[in-house]
Amino acid sequence: MRVAKENAARRCPQCGKAEKQINAGRNRSGTQRCYCNDCGKYYTFEPKRNAYDEETRKQALKIYYSGVSGRKVGLLMGMSKANVYNWIKKNTGK
Repeated sequence: MRVAKENAARRCPQCGKAEKQINAGRNRSGTQRCYCNDCGKYYTFEPKRNAYDEETRKQALKIYYSGVSGRKVGLLMGMSKANVYNWIKKNTGK
């Protein structure tokens, strides 16, 4: 049987209780997952942010609109071309 670790900073987002919170493995990005024994909710304690910042998006769009293909923008900036195409689609409203 797993023993619940007491940590005042770790609270269940659903019921708000800090006691009876146990570690429940890791998610795909490697962040610790927790389980609340009171309400049965699985949650990530400190989720990682997997998004590009606004400055990077603006720079990619600027390069694209200067005449470089979306695929080449992805290669130049070290990201997926799908990211670039999604930002273009979102920016034009189509």
